[in-house]
Amino acid sequence: MNSEQRLIQIYRNSLFLVIGCCLLLGSCTQDKKLQTPSSEISVASFNDPILGNGAADISITAQNAPVGKAYLVGTFADQLFRIDTADVSSAGKLRFQKNLAFPQGHYYVTFENNTNFQLILGENQKMEVTVDVNASGRTFASDNKENQLLYETMRKEVDMQPAFKAVSGKLKSLTEGTKEYEDARNEQLALTAKRTQMLEEVFANNPKSMFVAFKKSGQNPEIRMDLPEENRVAAYRKDFWSSVDFSDSRLLRTLVINNKLKRYMSELTAQHPDSIVQAATWLIDQALPYPQYFKFFANWVPLNYEPTKTTLMDPEMVYTNIIQRYHTFERAFWADSTLVIGLQRRASEMAGSLLGLKGPNVTANDFNGNPKSIYDMKEDYIIVYLYSPDCEHCREETPKLNDWYMKSKPFSANVYGIGVKTTDAEWRAYAASARIPWTNVYDPTNRAIYAKYFVDITPEMYVLNKERTIIAKNIKTHQLDEVINRDRGR
Repeated sequence: MNSEQRLIQIYRNSLFLVIGCCLLLGSCTQDKKLQTPSSEISVASFNDPILGNGAADISITAQNAPVGKAYLVGTFADQLFRIDTADVSSAGKLRFQKNLAFPQGHYYVTFENNTNFQLILGENQKMEVTVDVNASGRTFASDNKENQLLYETMRKEVDMQPAFKAVSGKLKSLTEGTKEYEDARNEQLALTAKRTQMLEEVFANNPKSMFVAFKKSGQNPEIRMDLPEENRVAAYRKDFWSSVDFSDSRLLRTLVINNKLKRYMSELTAQHPDSIVQAATWLIDQALPYPQYFKFFANWVPLNYEPTKTTLMDPEMVYTNIIQRYHTFERAFWADSTLVIGLQRRASEMAGSLLGLKGPNVTANDFNGNPKSIYDMKEDYIIVYLYSPDCEHCREETPKLNDWYMKSKPFSANVYGIGVKTTDAEWRAYAASARIPWTNVYDPTNRAIYAKYFVDITPEMYVLNKERTIIAKNIKTHQLDEVINRDRGR
């Protein structure tokens, strides 16, 4: 599949899902079941809020609501947090009141049986709401303009859902390039144009609305067919953010920015460390003049590509680049000096063993007290294996590596094992019980390996080729043949 075909497929998938996905991604559905957060979370934990004007007074009549408690649940990134509580009477009456308005954003009102409905809290937070919690997408009324727009748009989009679903199913059953397929495709485009026109009218008539701000930010860009094919994917990726106003930090209190960021990083960006770093730094650089977005993006990327949280071969490359570039004394305005120093130290420990770099040399003593160095080994491929004797996964992996080593002569490969997080006695006992046949070293001072081969969770495995370049890391024994054969061009 070439770049244009891949992009068109991504765009078509967006069209197929455009009615069936969450409102915050650009469309809407009936409200989902929502688990009530179990504890209060301070707003101060998140971004600096933009509050509504004056006091908040939200009076609700909720048909079919259970007697008991109701919760006003806010959003930030992909998190939900309880911001207020109200009593629900037998008549379904409840009220959220606050002398100082709530932060502007997207909220749920959720009940003890986990039914819920959505609210937009913008500048004006004095409102009356009538809702049937069993059918809130259809049965909702309010004197508040933001929520009128929310539910009117929701109803219109839900009404379009059957037509979108039908044409999507038709396209999947037809052969691309046939007249029937083109007719169905034109039908889909007409539906999309109808929806787009409806939204554009809402946007034009309500330019200062909180609802419009986050609804608009969830829209997908058009494919730039005027550009050469090889440039379209990159242009689409950049245009993906053109509908987001980075000066409007209220959007961070909806799900749309986090969902958009996840799609940008995982679907629109090739899952290779170099591509991820390029995409992330481009986006974070766009947000540099806007502190709250800069803070959010610059923290989201290293948190999600922290080595223990991803299966990417070299998440350390992503983590190191973002930390060293943005989590500095000059830029990380949210962090104290202790945090910055700690993050920079951790990044520097990772920086020496990234994919594509020369593998650092290590010299440490073997069982006989003789110094052994990686660079003294003559084989074409060196497997640097860092393990701990009390590590359960190491006890599983080491026998597999032993078996592979005994069969590795056709590869001209050797293993350089390094005992870590252990003692001399434990290291010797483990090596004897595991019958380790390869070079095995240990440095009780840790100086021989510090900031050379990063290891977070043992076992850790690096592969060095003939030039001693790191060609693979974070892999298992069963992947060694594939890695080496690929490097050999086979």
